[in-house]
Amino acid sequence: MRKLIGVFLVLAFLFYLGSLALPLLQDPTPAQLASVGADLIERAPAESGSVNVVTAVVVQFRGLDTLGEVTVLFVSALGVAILAGALRDNAFREMFTDDGGFILQTGSRVLLPFVILVGAAIVLHGHLTPGGGFPGGVIIATAVLVVLFTGGMDRTPHRLLSVLEGAAGLAFVGLGMVGLSSPAQSFLANTLPLGEFGTLLSAGLIPVMYAVVAIKVASELSNVISGLTGEEAHA
Repeated sequence: MRKLIGVFLVLAFLFYLGSLALPLLQDPTPAQLASVGADLIERAPAESGSVNVVTAVVVQFRGLDTLGEVTVLFVSALGVAILAGALRDNAFREMFTDDGGFILQTGSRVLLPFVILVGAAIVLHGHLTPGGGFPGGVIIATAVLVVLFTGGMDRTPHRLLSVLEGAAGLAFVGLGMVGLSSPAQSFLANTLPLGEFGTLLSAGLIPVMYAVVAIKVASELSNVISGLTGEEAHA
């Protein structure tokens, strides 16, 4: 078994070296690659209404790939939940149950709404500036992590988070299916009016999709934290 693992690691290292050397043997800027980028930059404002071209690509042009990313996050959270359930001695619980003291507890509670507001602002402005549902959802989940670390909260509303997580996942797939039934006939097609370009109420379906993604990411990561602590509360 050790020999097999050794061979696998050597092959993986050789593949890594080959991937580094490959660009040296090819044209660094293939015409096809350059044309794809230019085409996306040209099409994104008119088709998506989004100032942030990256957002248009993530949510609209490669919507199925984004669905795969959400699925990977779900599988990862499921794996952590299974691992946490297997740790019968609750090895991680001591990290969260220690009393952080008055200053840390008060400070975390004061920071909590500001961290959530920053996360929400990143989500809401994802079609205008760098950001979106994934980073915004992670920041919101970080607020829960900080409060748990400082001892400001013993438990998380596990049932409520599970409901939000499931509802957000279904909403993501449902909105994608609406796009398939639209004249565009593509998953996550932008079926809402694009609005005025460059304003908060623009880009049609994209802000809605980012809000759904943020809810799913934040609830899923918060549930991961809840699973690691070994403490779950009824909503």
